[in-house]
Amino acid sequence: MKKIGVVGAGSWGTALAITLADKGHQVNLWDLNQAHLADLKENRENKAYLPGIVLSQGIDMEMELSDTLEDRDLVIFAAPAQHFRSALTQALPSLKNQILVNVAKGIEQKTLKLMSQIAEEVAPQFDYVALSGPSHAEEVGQKLPTTVSVAGRKEEAALAVQETFITDRFRVYTNRDILGVELGGALKNIIALGAGISDGMGFGDNAKAALMTRGIAEIARLGEKMGADKETFLGLAGIGDLIVTCTSMHSRNRRCGIMIGQGIPPRQAIEKVGMVVEGMYTTEAAYQLSRSLDVEMPITEVIYQVVYEGLDAKLAADALMRRDKKHE
Repeated sequence: MKKIGVVGAGSWGTALAITLADKGHQVNLWDLNQAHLADLKENRENKAYLPGIVLSQGIDMEMELSDTLEDRDLVIFAAPAQHFRSALTQALPSLKNQILVNVAKGIEQKTLKLMSQIAEEVAPQFDYVALSGPSHAEEVGQKLPTTVSVAGRKEEAALAVQETFITDRFRVYTNRDILGVELGGALKNIIALGAGISDGMGFGDNAKAALMTRGIAEIARLGEKMGADKETFLGLAGIGDLIVTCTSMHSRNRRCGIMIGQGIPPRQAIEKVGMVVEGMYTTEAAYQLSRSLDVEMPITEVIYQVVYEGLDAKLAADALMRRDKKHE
């Protein structure tokens, strides 16, 4: 049994807390939204983000962040990617020698840094591990079979996280390519937006299959340019996460894209989803990275134009279909 702190009580943080508590670990759960945390404590259910799933008895809600982190063996950060830096900075005074596990998928807009790069900047003295892969919180909370990948700069830290999380319903693989694992998890959200836009415009399976296939190709191009292993994008954190995010209605990125494809302005679509749509932030960051590194990412570019420059989705589709002839 381990003592684990979870920072962020959204759908994913709650689902992982349930998974760990059911395995016998002692879990403390904290969230910046104190009213939300109090509701969890009173009702033992995350009605806002994971309704219908009862919180395990091994989960305690702590109103103070320091109480959540004290004497923990491992700390999980389940805050949105754009808030990871502030969450880690706020937690730092209460951390000692715990392994830090980040489960958010994104790129920081202001700095174009991945979460591991932020951790290296803010808390270089700690072992950091990223957890990613095809894993909807709704299904994990229902204890449906799920498989993920964990990666850290130190193999022993990744192995420790694997041992902590793995169950007969939550299978965990280790991966040495932390850069590729984080990039795959972040960039697939852009392609999921595109898949949703395609669905919203009434396009068929052929179009979505093409988007996913060419999408993983441009993800791998950027990844290789940044130093990631191309093989990583063929695994759970790459094509696995891409498939689940582009095809499921659990995917908030796909749902947001569907509304955009139906003509709803992007900002209104985000409001209707009611949760953080990481792909909207990652699109801008990836677009800037592709330009600075001179990497061709046509799908990312047109989705950026739709989301940030008001390009009509149908014109975006035409632009992709009318590109110059290429060799695959």
